[in-house]
Amino acid sequence: MTIDILAILQIIVSILLITGVLLQQRGSAMGSAFGQEGGAFYGSRRGIEKKIFWATVTLGALFIILAVLNLIF
Repeated sequence: MTIDILAILQIIVSILLITGVLLQQRGSAMGSAFGQEGGAFYGSRRGIEKKIFWATVTLGALFIILAVLNLIF
């Protein structure tokens, strides 16, 4: 029972992690992920880009924790 829940959670987290990584594009604004042109401006992350970055970091850590728990159980 626990193994099934861990596996399902890991699949959900992995899909969210893939989405978070794909939404991030270095050197362009958020809109370029959806087809808009962006200049070659490298600035700091602000607003939604910063939130997506930290959500991706958190999901990555959660994915690793779930993988280790899957190995233990």
